Amino acid sequence: MDYVSALVPPVVMAVFFIGLIVTIVKTQGGANKAKEDAAVDGAMARAEAVRQTSRDT
Repeated sequence: MDYVSALVPPVVMAVFFIGLIVTIVKTQGGANKAKEDAAVDGAMARAEAVRQTSRDT
């Protein structure tokens, strides 16, 4: 029975990891894709503006 107790934690972690990957893949795109892309574009623009402002001064 030692082999069962040795195999249970890796199997459980593998199942949760696969579930996480499936969830991430399923939530990519869809109805919220444009909103998420706009949020990322806005954050990148703000970061670029801060970087240019600090370089100019």
